Amino acid sequence: MSLPHRTGGGAGHAPSLTGLADERASGALLCDAGTVYLRDGQVVHAESPVAPGIEVLLTTGGRLTADSWREAVGRTGAVGRFLVDSGRLSDAELEICHLGALFDAAYFALGHGSGPRGFQRGAAHWLGPVRPVGAVAVERETRRRGKLLDALWPYPQVDTEPVVPRRPDGRAPAVTPRQRAVLALADGVRTPARIARELGRPAFHTLIDIRRLAAAGHVATPRSTRPEHPGRPGPPAGSAPPAPDRGPGAVVFTDPDIDLLRRLRDALEATL
Repeated sequence: MSLPHRTGGGAGHAPSLTGLADERASGALLCDAGTVYLRDGQVVHAESPVAPGIEVLLTTGGRLTADSWREAVGRTGAVGRFLVDSGRLSDAELEICHLGALFDAAYFALGHGSGPRGFQRGAAHWLGPVRPVGAVAVERETRRRGKLLDALWPYPQVDTEPVVPRRPDGRAPAVTPRQRAVLALADGVRTPARIARELGRPAFHTLIDIRRLAAAGHVATPRSTRPEHPGRPGPPAGSAPPAPDRGPGAVVFTDPDIDLLRRLRDALEATL
């Protein structure tokens, strides 16, 4: 599916997500690493080539068959509404998966190293309306995720380079079942994005596993030609980098969205 054509934000400046939200704009915000879709100033979907789409999360994750997904895409109208009306998904399942895919892709589209470069007014996403999210909440979650990754292991090069397994010393913590699945695909060729896609998991969740594995010495941390933090030395060749600073710069978690947590809880209980 082709991306909409680029249009500027006026006065030679690319539009911002919060600025478009203030305008109650509808359309597609084109970023260096993805696209964020808005309707009446609220975020309704996001896509990134780094993050597995909702179709991957549903089919590779085993909730839908590939044939069921192709049938839904082949229908006219909103894909999400058809999946619910035909009984393939409940409203709760669609909403939970949609929110996961939205925040996952938005992190890469709006996060470090990516920025807005144009806006196509009136462009709509093929999934159709599910549950809109406020632009402020999306930007806040994007920042929180970046701080979390940096607190786990402040070497962002592990996010994009092929994942190389290594033999840790005897003091390394044991891997979890989720991490074991990631290590099974770590062959020095697959990148984190490819591993996430093959596992049918959100890319950000996969990055959390990989950063923790790198911090424990289970995967190699490649050298960076451009350090994330000037003045901080890169990891020594052939060894794991030092443990990240847990001092004043460590991540501070904001209060959770209680209403969203209750909605997710109720939705999960309804599917049991």
